[in-house]
Amino acid sequence: MTPDRWTLLAMTSHPTSSQDGGDPDLTAVMAERRHLRNLAYRLLGSLVEAEDVVQETYVRWYAMSEEQRAAVRSPGAWLTTVAGRICLDLLGSARSRREHYVGEWVPEPLPTRTMWAEDGATPVDPADQITLDESVHMAFLVLLDTMTPAERVAFVLHDVFRYPFPEIAVIVGRSPAATRQLASSARRRIAGSPPPVTSTTQHTAVVRRFKEAWEARDIDALVGLLDPQAVAVGDGGGQVSAEERPVHGAARIAEFLVGRATALAGVTMAESLVNGQPGLVARSGEAIVAVMAFEVVDGRIARMWSVLNPDKLVAWAEADA
Repeated sequence: MTPDRWTLLAMTSHPTSSQDGGDPDLTAVMAERRHLRNLAYRLLGSLVEAEDVVQETYVRWYAMSEEQRAAVRSPGAWLTTVAGRICLDLLGSARSRREHYVGEWVPEPLPTRTMWAEDGATPVDPADQITLDESVHMAFLVLLDTMTPAERVAFVLHDVFRYPFPEIAVIVGRSPAATRQLASSARRRIAGSPPPVTSTTQHTAVVRRFKEAWEARDIDALVGLLDPQAVAVGDGGGQVSAEERPVHGAARIAEFLVGRATALAGVTMAESLVNGQPGLVARSGEAIVAVMAFEVVDGRIARMWSVLNPDKLVAWAEADA
């Protein structure tokens, strides 16, 4: 992405704190809730952990005395600093946790909550929503996961949320110059494997044809929709059956998918937005059993991620209730 596009993302991702009168604990402080959730999700790739970070951040804020809180010149900056440090610690521990994770780890898929506040359903609190843009697309989150914790924090805070390096340096515990280098290193990783730019119309059409071919058990059609070097990744977390290693190649993926479709009779697929892009949701009866995200390049599926770990489908199940 160009810097200008990142600037546009930052404008939608970082709402300005309320400056009007009233109790600052209920205005400027609570107005940061959505921003903190947006930040934490991009840093961690987990909605559950992002919500935990936001809760812990506010616990620490209200653990201070009224005098201590009143002395904070910018509550938003304080909250972001604390949330960033918590995320940095979690990213460091996540590396050791994933060494024991069963199979492949995929970021937690993000549902589109605005799709559910319809037909008289309970309105969704805007503060509970994650801003949808290119920085939450599954391919981008997977790329972020290749960075070191410090690189990821520096890059997301600066390039996505437009924080200055001196402020980020306080969070990562480095000098501003070293923090700038972290962000530069992260950009080099992205430059080496940039997320694809595909129109929503084309992406939707490819996913729809994939769904139809999967339902028809049509191996040839699936092969035609997959890039010859395509990669399919499944995340069952050791709780449900899933391939523990990625499946490579169009033919192998097509055969695997048809085999799974035959074994999972009764499972249906429905189109849905996943992390802001067209994807698929698999159901067994009323239960959501998998969410699939796709990377489409030149009209073919280059990568697909199937999340079957029920712990990562909690938000989907709750929204579907």
